[in-house]
Amino acid sequence: MSKIIFFILIILILGLGLLLLFRFKEEQKQVKPPEEIMDQKIKSKELKGISIITIYDNYLVNPDLKTGWGFSCLIKLDNQNILFDTGADSPTLLSNMEKMKIDSKQIETVILSHNHFDHIGGLEGFLEANQEQAQVYQPTIFSQPTKITDQIYSTGALGIFIKEQSLIIETSKGLVIITGCAHPGIVNIIKKTKEIFPEKNIYLVLGGFHLSGASDFQLKDIIASFRELAVQKVAPCHCSGDKCRELFKQEYQEDFIKNGVGNIIEI
Repeated sequence: MSKIIFFILIILILGLGLLLLFRFKEEQKQVKPPEEIMDQKIKSKELKGISIITIYDNYLVNPDLKTGWGFSCLIKLDNQNILFDTGADSPTLLSNMEKMKIDSKQIETVILSHNHFDHIGGLEGFLEANQEQAQVYQPTIFSQPTKITDQIYSTGALGIFIKEQSLIIETSKGLVIITGCAHPGIVNIIKKTKEIFPEKNIYLVLGGFHLSGASDFQLKDIIASFRELAVQKVAPCHCSGDKCRELFKQEYQEDFIKNGVGNIIEI
């Protein structure tokens, strides 16, 4: 009897192993390796201009809109509308969208940087207003850099304890990096982008830099790294912190963008 049970257990273990192997291979088919990204990048169409509209943030640019702790921005590219993060609550998100005349039903894709409430809190209400037409990309879907659209790429899930993906957008002026909270380290994200696109310059880094508790010494060291990596423009917001924004503005002068709710960047 014990031998029969032993053989049944062996068969079950082998079956489970084969199932996991099959699922792993299927997932690998869906995720494009970095070299495939580069091939597709070369074959991509002529680069179109983009607009980046900050819809949700704790910093304010347009006084007619509402603020909240969190981040969300809309990327308008040709005929594509991509929402990156959804802020902490849907009433604020949807109210700002309505006042800015952004139709939620015209958004085809939602990309979430990571699973913290201030970046996914507005998702449920948005999907109801959107009638669930948008495809949602969770932060752990892409284990490595992946092409999402003609000009937009995910860095893949970076970091150890908090997995977070950032966006890379190809534009005629260079690469634009958009971060949610930059938990893996803002400089690390930029370096990862340079690994993926070694021949491309970085035009703009926008989003939460996760530096609100950093000392002046740490901030100046990070700013120096931005310069070493030849970042042309910066637009820190959300969790970047007032001191971070102040020091970046001192260094970058006219290339510093005061980002917050209602700000629109045309590239």
